[in-house]
Amino acid sequence: MPALASRSFVDVHDIHADVWHAHALSHAALPVIATGDATLDAQLPGGGWPIGALIEIVQPPGVHSEWRLLLPALAQSGHGPVVLVGAPHLPFAPALAAQGLAAQRLLWVRTPVAAARLWACEQALRCADVNAVLAWLPQARSDQLRRLQMAATEYRKLLFVMRPAQSQADASPAALRLQLQPQTATQHTDAADIADGLELQLLKRRGPPLDQSVYLQARAGPMKLLMAAAHALDCSTARA
Repeated sequence: MPALASRSFVDVHDIHADVWHAHALSHAALPVIATGDATLDAQLPGGGWPIGALIEIVQPPGVHSEWRLLLPALAQSGHGPVVLVGAPHLPFAPALAAQGLAAQRLLWVRTPVAAARLWACEQALRCADVNAVLAWLPQARSDQLRRLQMAATEYRKLLFVMRPAQSQADASPAALRLQLQPQTATQHTDAADIADGLELQLLKRRGPPLDQSVYLQARAGPMKLLMAAAHALDCSTARA
């Protein structure tokens, strides 16, 4: 048997820049939009929310902090529609306007049928005028989410999918996956800060694992009051 040729080893510094190194954050060609928080941007591949990829947000029961997290990016996403599929509550227009997101940009698709929500998401992603899609899909399977991931990639759209915390154990095709919850109270925070500050855990990203949480500080002044009013409106709507 002929002798095996000796192996040659490649220096990692000689690998093409487009090839992702698992020990570092990816710098893929996908465009991104800033999250509005420099600390969070520093932990995301490319430095922001990826455009053309599924971003999955999981939250504990009864928690709906997605607007607090996503408003800065949505306000900067363009001038076209932001489509809400299956949103649990009507958004509070003054709080949106205070962050630069005009209420007339919102299109709210309401249906209790899971298959109809998925269909609406796909159609919205295909629409040229749409800037972003936010979908609440508690029952979606991995193969259904993969279809949405493919559509977001093909049509270069911002896509955020809200899922319950128990789905964290399920496989997901999301390019970016995070767990979101209000910031835990401390002796140095008041009630408004607790309601508005956020704690994020990056469950999946194209890069090394991040063991510690990322904290988004509470907003200041009038925005706190608006967010508190929006929270109170959500609570009263839920009791009705």
